[in-house]
Amino acid sequence: MTSSEKQGRGPRLVIGSNPERNRAHNRRVVLEVIRTHGHMGRTEIARRARITPQAVANIVEELLGEGMLVQLGRLRSGRGQPPIQFAINPDGPLTGGVEIAADHIATTLLDLSGAVRAQAIAPLESATPDQVPGRVSDEIDKLCSQIGASRDRLIGFGAVMPGPFEIEGMSSVGPATLPGWKGIDAKATLSRAIGQPVSIENDATAAAVGERLYGAGRQISNFCFLYFGVGLGLGVLKDGVPLRGAFGNAGEIGHVALVPRHGVPSYGPDGALERFASLYALREKLAASGRPNIDSETLEPLFANNDPVLVDWIREAADYLAPTVAMIENIFDPETVVFGGNLPDVILDALIAALEPLPVSVSTRSERTQPRVIRGQTGRFTAALGAAALALHNILSPQLSLEYSPAVAAARP
Repeated sequence: MTSSEKQGRGPRLVIGSNPERNRAHNRRVVLEVIRTHGHMGRTEIARRARITPQAVANIVEELLGEGMLVQLGRLRSGRGQPPIQFAINPDGPLTGGVEIAADHIATTLLDLSGAVRAQAIAPLESATPDQVPGRVSDEIDKLCSQIGASRDRLIGFGAVMPGPFEIEGMSSVGPATLPGWKGIDAKATLSRAIGQPVSIENDATAAAVGERLYGAGRQISNFCFLYFGVGLGLGVLKDGVPLRGAFGNAGEIGHVALVPRHGVPSYGPDGALERFASLYALREKLAASGRPNIDSETLEPLFANNDPVLVDWIREAADYLAPTVAMIENIFDPETVVFGGNLPDVILDALIAALEPLPVSVSTRSERTQPRVIRGQTGRFTAALGAAALALHNILSPQLSLEYSPAVAAARP
């Protein structure tokens, strides 16, 4: 990998294969090459994909017929007949993503270029498996209606849920956020409701992917994303690719017990990080002060009014998160740690400011190009964006390559 690829400034080379038995792979290579470079002619596609011109001509005709590509006309350059240009069809197939949280669902639709076509957040009164699938299906219908798209344009869908997945005996926040899902095949249940195969992803991992493609990580290929859902998760991007772990549970940092920077440490499940530094913990404190059922949108006015309970939580959370940041840096050596998720930006900014002074770690260097901790830019949609983007890559890309794409960057909402 070149130095520019490591910095996320160029696409990773994907090579096609000429045997007919690998035709499906070659289709993905052609789509990836066109998606990454915007538009080009058949000869240039064949050169970049390393597939024979005849194979490229056949694949392009197929993709035109399926509505995945559009013909733009001829590009005049030099002498001779100018080549016909082909591009991803912005009005063609769609992929979708949904974040299923304890109290809301966030849904996003992308076109094949990666552009956001529609997105919405809706409250969720019940997160049980008998209620969620129908609600997700309804939200998809609403978004399709907004852009005048038929439901059959949807060709892939990703869903994110708080982990950890299929783990016995963990008693901190994570397993309790979505009641009734233990033993339920979430993938099959959602697939039946949506009418499409659904991929399931850890919310923090999907959030890191969303931030990589649409937010602060567009020019950063190695970073860690501390995701504030109801609990607390960690997404890790290494050379632009998410670290998932053997069972999809990499980054369950909320279940780690850490000694705070100040105060008395707790041990066991009650000492888990997300018991103190999470939206769940903040809501517990506010409920104890007589304000139950506070949602994310209500938090910003509380911050503006310098609410003492919120101010106290920021201080306590920072005491736990400062050593957490140093631990993450020492383990993963990221370019930066990104804070994001369901907390308002002003609270994330205050939380990051309260981390100072951060403990010394391998990231304590005077010549840094990024601050040690930054705020994400994709807000409450970051996990849903990641879910839809992963579905897009699962369909189009011969390998999961999340290198920087100008087309995707330009498509930010």
